Amino acid sequence: MKKYLLGILFCACITALSSFIWQGNDYASFKNDFLTLINKKRATGCNCGNKWYPPAPPLVWNNQLEDAAIGHAKDMAGKNYFSHDSKDGRSMSTRIVQAGYEFKGWKSFTTGENIAFGQQTIEEVQAGWFKSEGHCRNLMNPAFKEVGVAEKNHFWVQDFGGRVAFSPEQQQMIKEGKFKLIQH
Repeated sequence: MKKYLLGILFCACITALSSFIWQGNDYASFKNDFLTLINKKRATGCNCGNKWYPPAPPLVWNNQLEDAAIGHAKDMAGKNYFSHDSKDGRSMSTRIVQAGYEFKGWKSFTTGENIAFGQQTIEEVQAGWFKSEGHCRNLMNPAFKEVGVAEKNHFWVQDFGGRVAFSPEQQQMIKEGKFKLIQH
């Protein structure tokens, strides 16, 4: 009986370990699949509603934007609501900054968000976002440079960010006090 129980325990441990390993591979695949689908469309351009959007540079994954997306997806799933504004009153941009995606020290800073509910796959949610004029505009916006995406119980959140650094010459002028930053 002891050998039987040890065998079951061993199998359970191996199953749990292989499940953990697959989650890691699935996570990398999740990120890669999203970036591939977005960047394929950005590379060719598309119509968002009646307006043509020309090709845009590829997006790169950003873990801080992903953290903001995870937090909002979990919040919507846990509290059963669907909105860009959290139940506690935080806006999309507030959540993104609180996740560590900071604007201080950048020449320009912009954020955006797409949300969806009910889609089963990455392909399904992306197709829906590209068919929606507002979501499509976010996906094709050349000001966005980075993205993070999350899904929790079929609540999908895609957070975008775009930060542009000061040129080396501008950085030097700031350092020398010849260029003053005005914060709004």
